[in-house]
Amino acid sequence: MTRTPADILARTTGTDADDAGPAEAPVTANKWLTASVTGDAATVVGQVFDEAERRDPAHARTWVALLDGNNHQIDRIHTEATRRGVDVTIPCDLIHVLEYLWKAAWSFHDEGDPAAEAWVHDKAIAVLQGKATPVAAGIRRAATRQRLTPTQRTGADTCATYLTNKARYLDYPTALHNGWPIATGVIEGACRHLITDRMDITGARWALPGAETILKLRALRSNGDLTEYWTYHLTQKQQRVHQTRYHNNIIPQAA
Repeated sequence: MTRTPADILARTTGTDADDAGPAEAPVTANKWLTASVTGDAATVVGQVFDEAERRDPAHARTWVALLDGNNHQIDRIHTEATRRGVDVTIPCDLIHVLEYLWKAAWSFHDEGDPAAEAWVHDKAIAVLQGKATPVAAGIRRAATRQRLTPTQRTGADTCATYLTNKARYLDYPTALHNGWPIATGVIEGACRHLITDRMDITGARWALPGAETILKLRALRSNGDLTEYWTYHLTQKQQRVHQTRYHNNIIPQAA
């Protein structure tokens, strides 16, 4: 579904069109979850690519990997994509962009100043329009013109550096036109459901093997594969405990 920057960041005041709010967002379907506390990022990213190739073995569809800007994760996506010969587009999470813009806002506004919200809104709209690099340059120029001290301009410089370094991953016009996701809310929700709701309960203490097992079982259940897995598990247990102990698979009988 094609969207516009105004669909993403509708103003809370203004015309009736503004008050109408954004168009209804698409509903996520066919989710597949995985998690690990023992495997490293390369292992988990590899599992994600395995599932993607299972669904699209001919690489006929568009592959999109939405990330929060973590450089190691970006490197792993590029490495795995190159190894498998598939093109992957990486958009960075808009929510993280907004967090950096708010850090910059407090370089130019007093804490709690309502004008900061309008400032962030305008800069975010520009980023959504594909102007991340000009926005970064404008923030630096504003900090210089106002003669901010190094301490005062820390948030502004941090934001400008982030926008500049991640510019290639902030092609929001293309993402919005193609209906791609640009915020990791569905991912954060899955992390909370899959991991936090079980692993972070009061008084819980986990060893890594036990935590890993619980995560795998929760993922299987969320993916709708638990029944199939349990059948496989029982078959393998029968093979391991019984059938492998009998010569030619012949079970001795009582005389």
